[in-house]
This record gives sequence, C-alpha cells and structure tokens, in this order.
Amino acid sequence: MKKLISIILLQLLFMPALFAQESDEVRDLEQLLDEFLRGASENDAEIHDRFWAEDLIYTSSNGERVTKEIIMEGLADNPQNMNQQTPDYHAEETQIQLFDDIAVVTFKLVAISQPPSGEERLEFYNTGTFQKRDGQWKAVAWQATRIPMEM
Repeated sequence: MKKLISIILLQLLFMPALFAQESDEVRDLEQLLDEFLRGASENDAEIHDRFWAEDLIYTSSNGERVTKEIIMEGLADNPQNMNQQTPDYHAEETQIQLFDDIAVVTFKLVAISQPPSGEERLEFYNTGTFQKRDGQWKAVAWQATRIPMEM
C-alpha cells in the first residue's frame, strides 16, 4: 500500500511538468500556424518550405491533391506571385490535439481580400496533421473544405 501511495505521489509531482510540456507544444503549433498564415499572405517560399513536410499530401478545397514539391514549384514558377495582392489570412476557432509526436490542428481559415469591388471574405475548414521531426513540427497531411457563405 505504501508503494502504491508513493507511486501516486510521484505521478502528482510530475503532472504539472507534463502539462507544461504539452502547453509548450500547443503554443509552438499555434505560433507556427500564425507565422505560416502571415507568410502565405506574402507568398513567402521560405515559410512554405519550413511548414510543409517533404512527404506532404495536401487536398485542396476544390478536391485537387498536391505534394509539397508542386506547392513549391507553383511559388517558384510564377514570379508574378510576388507582386500579386493576395488575401490576408488568419485562423479562427483553432483546436489542437497532441498524440506524442503527432498533432492534429483544426481551424477555420479566413481569407480577406480587397478587390476593387470591395472586401471579400472566404472561409475554409482546415485540418492539418503534423509530425515532430528533428525537433520541428511539419505538416504531413492537409485537408481544406470551403465553407459556403450565407446569403
């Protein structure tokens, strides 16, 4: 019985450290997502390279499945990308679930653009699966679904 009580007490002592470690990982993922969305607004190839894993499988909201290589080629092949005005992106309703070195990040992606006709807002549900590799979180799978706008 004393041994059981000792084990329970030890677990209680280490629990705050485990929760702190988990909250650090969640904070790191939130920061990574925020940096990525700001970089995506600027078509920043470095940000994309850092964010996506080499073996990424990305399914867009229009049903197209692409790889990191295709994403990076699209950024490099179109120099006009750097001069085009892109929407401002941000995340809402973010939820992060951790499973050791795997994380599932879900959020509502909001894209706001300023065409001559006035502000346009598009929304997408996004789910990203991340794996921690060499100390860095990388997106290995991604799914985007456009949310129909109410009229």
